[in-house]
Amino acid sequence: MSVEEVVLLDEAGDSIGTAPKSEVHHADTPLHLAFSCYVLDERGRLLVTQRASHKRTFGGVWTNSACGHPSPGEPMAVAVRRRVQQELGITLDDLWLVLPGFRYRAEMDGVVENEMCPVFVATTVDAVRLDPEEVDDHEWVDWGTFRRSVLDGTREISPWCLEQVTQLPEDLAGAPAADPTGLPPAAR
Repeated sequence: MSVEEVVLLDEAGDSIGTAPKSEVHHADTPLHLAFSCYVLDERGRLLVTQRASHKRTFGGVWTNSACGHPSPGEPMAVAVRRRVQQELGITLDDLWLVLPGFRYRAEMDGVVENEMCPVFVATTVDAVRLDPEEVDDHEWVDWGTFRRSVLDGTREISPWCLEQVTQLPEDLAGAPAADPTGLPPAAR
C-alpha cells in the first residue's frame, strides 16, 4: 500500500513539494492543497456528512458532502470524484468549480487545518454507501434551509463549511461555473 501524500504550497499557491498526509496535520500544519465538494441530489437537496469521530482532524463534526486532498499530479476533478466515491460510495454526474480561490485555517484540539481549498458542486442520483473510516453519518437537507441555519448560527458545522456557505449563492444548483484560472497554480 502506497503512502498518501498531499501537495505543499507557498503563499502564491505554487507547489513546493509533498508530505505524507499522516504527518502533515498537527499544531503547525503547513499550507497544502485540498478541495471541498457539495453534492446535490435530483431534488436539489444537499448531502451533509458527519466526519468519522476517530478522525485526527475535526472528528465527529458535521460538514459539507466531502473534502479531500488531490494526490501529487492528480487533476482536481479526478481527485474530487475519487474521494466522493471512496467516502460516500456515489458516482458524480455533473461536477463544476464554484469557489476556485477559497482558503482557510482552522484549529480543533491542537490540530490545525491550513488549506487552499477550491470548492466544487456536483450532482448524483446514487444511494449513499458510507465508508465508516471516513464518515459516521449523513443526511439530505434542503439547501436553502441548510444555508439559513448555518448563517444564523442555529446549525453547528465545520469552520470551513461555515466560511464556504457565506460565499455560496442562494441557488446552489444554479451556481455558475467559476473560471479555473482562479485556482491555485498547483491545482491548474
